[in-house]
Amino acid sequence: MPTSSPGGTERPLYEIKANLFKALAHPARIRILEILSAGDEPTPVSEILAATDIEPTLLSQHLAVLKRHDVVSSERVGNAVYYRLAHPSIRVLLVTARSFLADTLKARHQQLEAFDALPPVGDAP
Repeated sequence: MPTSSPGGTERPLYEIKANLFKALAHPARIRILEILSAGDEPTPVSEILAATDIEPTLLSQHLAVLKRHDVVSSERVGNAVYYRLAHPSIRVLLVTARSFLADTLKARHQQLEAFDALPPVGDAP
């Protein structure tokens, strides 16, 4: 089902979803989103900087990517800029991803335990 984009062209929904996941496809951006999802109030850039230890210029670029894809929103108050998740579903997406990862790691751990339980094999020639 095509969706109209800001430029007026129509793009399939799967393409828009792929771009969303591209926006999320960096560890620093995931960390930023986790910081923002931890609180209900907007978070100043200074706190994000302190929590991530990312260079200010790089942080600004990561925030711009998230903002461009409507994952976060920002508000300037005086000299400070505050960020928040643009939609509560982003928090749900992060929790779902963490749950998926935990389940995957548990399955791999169980496979490793099953492997370790195999009887020994004779020495290779």
